[in-house]
Amino acid sequence: MNGHQRITATLKGEKPDKVPVMLHNFLMAAREHGVTMEQYRNSPKVIAETFISAVDKYQYDGILVDIDTVTLAGAVGVKVDFPVDDAARSHDGNIADLDDVFRLKPARVGDYKYIQIWLEAVRMLKDYYKDELYIRGNCDQAPFSLASMMRGAQPWMLDLMMGTEEQITCLLEYCTDATSQFITLMSQTGCDMVSNGDSPAGPEMISADMFAKYAMPYEKRIVDLAHNKGVAYTMHICGNTEVILDHMKQIGADAYELDYKTDVKKIYDLFHDSATFIGNIDPSGVLALGTVDDVRKKTLELLEFYKNSNRFILNAGCALPPTTPSENLKTMIETARNFR
Repeated sequence: MNGHQRITATLKGEKPDKVPVMLHNFLMAAREHGVTMEQYRNSPKVIAETFISAVDKYQYDGILVDIDTVTLAGAVGVKVDFPVDDAARSHDGNIADLDDVFRLKPARVGDYKYIQIWLEAVRMLKDYYKDELYIRGNCDQAPFSLASMMRGAQPWMLDLMMGTEEQITCLLEYCTDATSQFITLMSQTGCDMVSNGDSPAGPEMISADMFAKYAMPYEKRIVDLAHNKGVAYTMHICGNTEVILDHMKQIGADAYELDYKTDVKKIYDLFHDSATFIGNIDPSGVLALGTVDDVRKKTLELLEFYKNSNRFILNAGCALPPTTPSENLKTMIETARNFR
């Protein structure tokens, strides 16, 4: 089997010949390829070459094409900082008063420079690998998270308690439209899978009931859209997601990429026969800062948990730091390749 076949098999619940590996490694890959994040984010050719170089070095199965976590925010008018050698970031929202949501101009995310670059990079990688490797085009933030960036994290939390349902719904609908536009455009690149992150909707920020009311319905609409466009879908949420796993299952994603803080046994019990789990080695404490023995031990523990399920793709629980030692990443992958 090649990488595309392995990951496709796991999404169908079929047995691959080896445990497939999909890496969230854009920061590390850029560093190892010798380019700054400024060079990376501004050139689809550099992005594609960065991942091709990483695949040549580590021989993994699925490419997760990512740039940063604020591209959609920038596309809808949030001010974004672009550090030379770090991922882009936003500090303040672009909606000063919640009533301003009623006066928002329709989003046109495809006009944004960095959306165009992201899409072209995915096209180039799909053209290069065809059906040899599995290509996942990440689509930045899910609606709840995008709303948080447009208002600012603290004001958005207050909005959920003090705003009117009409105001909150209006903003979430606007953000759902923006995310949907990105999903639609990404599906046209030929990629195999799309994905979003929705970490501000996790239980470290809001209650399970609030997740069910303000995040889950909009996530489900995005998943349904991806399926209508003919691509698989993955949802990523950082932190300990144990209390919302049942809700997350209801959105109907093909795969869930979850943080190392979530109990793997609970993930397995809920998803092992219905959805694929992607993850979830600690990217910082183990892969970036641990020893080779630490990496091997944690990888084997995870593989043992999932040895009786075909629905598993090995990855870190979140983005790998750029300083991750090459030996540690190679150890994680080799351990998976040799696992029987």
